[in-house]
Amino acid sequence: MYSNVPGVRIPLSPLKSLVILGIFHILKLLILKTINKNIKNASTLDGKFYSSNKYFLKSLDLIFARSWHFVERNSIVSNNNDIYPFELKTGIYNEPLILVNNNNEIKCLSNVCTHRGNILIKEKCNLKKITCNYHGRQFNNCGKFHFMPETNGMKKFPTKNDNLNEVKIKSWKQFLFANIDPVFKFNDLVKDMNNRVGWMPIEDFQFNKSLSKEYIVNANWALYCDNYLEGFHIPFIHNDLNNVLDFSNYQNEIFNYSNLQIGIAKKNDICFDIPNDSIDYGKKIAAYYFWLFPNMMFNFYPWGLSLNIVTPISFNKTKVIFKSYVWDEDKLNIGAGNDLDKVEKEDEEVVENVQRGVASRLYKRGRFSPTMEKGVHHFHILISEFLNNKKRV
Repeated sequence: MYSNVPGVRIPLSPLKSLVILGIFHILKLLILKTINKNIKNASTLDGKFYSSNKYFLKSLDLIFARSWHFVERNSIVSNNNDIYPFELKTGIYNEPLILVNNNNEIKCLSNVCTHRGNILIKEKCNLKKITCNYHGRQFNNCGKFHFMPETNGMKKFPTKNDNLNEVKIKSWKQFLFANIDPVFKFNDLVKDMNNRVGWMPIEDFQFNKSLSKEYIVNANWALYCDNYLEGFHIPFIHNDLNNVLDFSNYQNEIFNYSNLQIGIAKKNDICFDIPNDSIDYGKKIAAYYFWLFPNMMFNFYPWGLSLNIVTPISFNKTKVIFKSYVWDEDKLNIGAGNDLDKVEKEDEEVVENVQRGVASRLYKRGRFSPTMEKGVHHFHILISEFLNNKKRV
């Protein structure tokens, strides 16, 4: 191997040659092929995306660290001076944050002391000041540095770097969302969902702990989303669900950072009582399946909402959190929203099989069904844009 200086051919040592080849191989691996925006010509993500730890880490850094994430209901900090600790998945390690009710304004702050990095708040509490239990540094509920013992002799202290960093926090209905490094506006994420289902009394939906569950799936987080984003598999995987949905009228709509699948009820099956000012008035809709990039699934049924959060653990392991918010208890256990645990187990089985398949050396990439896989195609475009640092036009 020779140097890359024009007109000069200086042989490189074997060690340098190996280093250059190694770097070239890594860079080649991390460059994700752009997805063709014409679904009729497009191919799916390469199988390596789902089975490579390098792609997994890059996804955390370039997708999760720059996206909006569901936090909690705003009622979690309903009283003045309430403080609630939580973590966002924004890298190999979760980002420690706190929600603070400061005079009825909810703020999101770093949960890391600016002195030596100690975690400040470990459980929900009500405090007028935040005090680090390591060396006694204090902050007010706006995150501004207030006091620290033994600071005599320190020069140019305190500065703004001694305050807790503030993180973007937004609300939709009764739900809070946070973003460490936003690259798109929150309204671009939720506006289409709000326009479509905002007529429901979502602020009044009641959280039901007994209906809420967590699952561990031995598959890549994006593979789990792929499966969610198409109804193509319903007749083959979900017999019970297929019996209540009219598969021939299954609908899919694409938005900028979200998409919607609409399940139409068969004949007399349970469906929404849709107001006459809705675009869907007169339709027998059994379910609205809204996906918000990159990992949130808002499933609206006549009984209420099943909110699913897909959390990456490793390149082949994912936690899926189901949170249930009930609107009408009388409509539980019927229709498309019945027995979600059974549907989840059926999805898990096929997704785990696919995880093993995409890791095969004989598998490269597939093609999209133009009629049934518009949502998956849209998702793959977003992934390739984020991983290649391309802005949406």
